[in-house]
Amino acid sequence: MEFPELTKGVIRSNPIFVLLLGLCPTLATSSSLHTAFAMGLAATFVLVCSNVVISLIRRCVPKGVRIPCYIVVIASFVTIADLFLKAYFPAVSDQIGIFIPLIVVNCIILGRAEAYASKNGLGNSLLDGVGMGLGFTLGLLLIACVRELLGSGTLWGQPVLEAAGYHPMSVLIMAPGAFLILGLMLGLFNWIGELRKAR
Repeated sequence: MEFPELTKGVIRSNPIFVLLLGLCPTLATSSSLHTAFAMGLAATFVLVCSNVVISLIRRCVPKGVRIPCYIVVIASFVTIADLFLKAYFPAVSDQIGIFIPLIVVNCIILGRAEAYASKNGLGNSLLDGVGMGLGFTLGLLLIACVRELLGSGTLWGQPVLEAAGYHPMSVLIMAPGAFLILGLMLGLFNWIGELRKAR
């Protein structure tokens, strides 16, 4: 059994590498796997929950006020995610900083609410939220893996390349490194897409 709503966000419509959405938190929180994972989980939680609620209330919301209503729904779940991180993972919350509250205006979340959840039923909206959230999280982790490994020689904060006498390229864990790695990965994904089309 196939679930296209679930798989499209991971590959065909990946928010980062295909749709180019959510690039601001992607660049800012992908310097380590810890922060990338926390950001991905928080965004996935908000995406899934807001998709479900918006799908359920879509027929009750007047068209003229749908966007403000969607933002209130999204902001509620962002507040839950933010308070949860502050209560149980304060160090991660401090590292991510303002980017958790900014999920409210993340193009992925609002875009899926408007383009998908407001037009589809509960099951498909749930699968779409999970798929897009997984795609965003996997994209963040892929970028963070390269940046952390080459930029500091660690993975999940554990030394990996020290024994090999590796000298970390610290520029990769700074802002210019984020743009560099993202650009290289976008080029790689475009190249793979072109190869798939040619087949």
